[in-house]
Amino acid sequence: MAVGLKDLWFPVCPSSFLKQDPISLRRMGYKIALWRDHDGKVHALEDHCPHRGAPLSLGVVLGDRLACPYHGVEVRHDGVVTSVPALPGCKLEGSRTTRIFHAVESNGAIFLFNSTEPQIDTPPPLRLPEELTSPEWSSFLCYTEWGCDYRYVIDNVIDPMHGTYLHKQSHTMYEGDVTAEFHIRDTDTGFVFEKKGQRNVNFDWTEWIDTGIHLMRLEIPYPKTGGPGGNFAIIGSYTPISRQASGVFHWRCRKVDGWQRDTWRFLYKNRLEQRHWNVLEQDRVAVETMEPDANQREFLYAHDMGIVRLRRHLKGLAQAQIERTTAKA
Repeated sequence: MAVGLKDLWFPVCPSSFLKQDPISLRRMGYKIALWRDHDGKVHALEDHCPHRGAPLSLGVVLGDRLACPYHGVEVRHDGVVTSVPALPGCKLEGSRTTRIFHAVESNGAIFLFNSTEPQIDTPPPLRLPEELTSPEWSSFLCYTEWGCDYRYVIDNVIDPMHGTYLHKQSHTMYEGDVTAEFHIRDTDTGFVFEKKGQRNVNFDWTEWIDTGIHLMRLEIPYPKTGGPGGNFAIIGSYTPISRQASGVFHWRCRKVDGWQRDTWRFLYKNRLEQRHWNVLEQDRVAVETMEPDANQREFLYAHDMGIVRLRRHLKGLAQAQIERTTAKA
């Protein structure tokens, strides 16, 4: 689990990271080369030439292929070696040994499918929530990287109670009771962990969503001075970079259209965005300064039932993955 579960979609970087030249990223336990073809479509391969292991990301873009800088070996987006210019017709040509990552670009981010198999021809569709697919919603992507295990980021978000204390000086999370009872409500795609008897007051609930990508959804109530659109919805997804680094994706969303959409987008960029970064910074400092084994030395209580439920769920998925892999072997 430290490098991410298999057969899931993960966001790996903002779209703005990938321009004309290939880039190399470490994500989900792999070093990955990403590039755009001549039409701007994103492709991704393991950043490892099948000839001698040189980084393909340092090579030349040839449309849907990368030419390795070391000996010119050309590898297509589907992992097939199409040309070995130094020795045409050799056995390496036509082989398919490079791990591929199917890519989708959406909502300002690049998503990759982390398949168990090195090559699959068709991945399951990327299924994002209404906030990121409906034209009735407008959103901004906030991306940052934290120096901690991505599972600490997930624990932080499934814990609404920390908002009352860690963020009590923030612009919206100072209201509501400082004590609470919680319950878990199952959904078709996961579950909601929520406070009993308190809604639309503070950070009162978190939803875990599994649609072939692991997402978290929550809402932060806003006063009218925060612009039109009601509560602020946040969609989060968290990607392992290494055992001590995580890619943290939050989409800030509001259901607005017409002049209201223009108004809230202006307010967000000019007044609200920095406030949100301030809240995220409080979270970052809290989780980054925990010891790596902090979750092995805990004393959990009733407010932590969401964390317990989610950890058990993820452990079950990991165990099922191991059993499937063992059965195939």
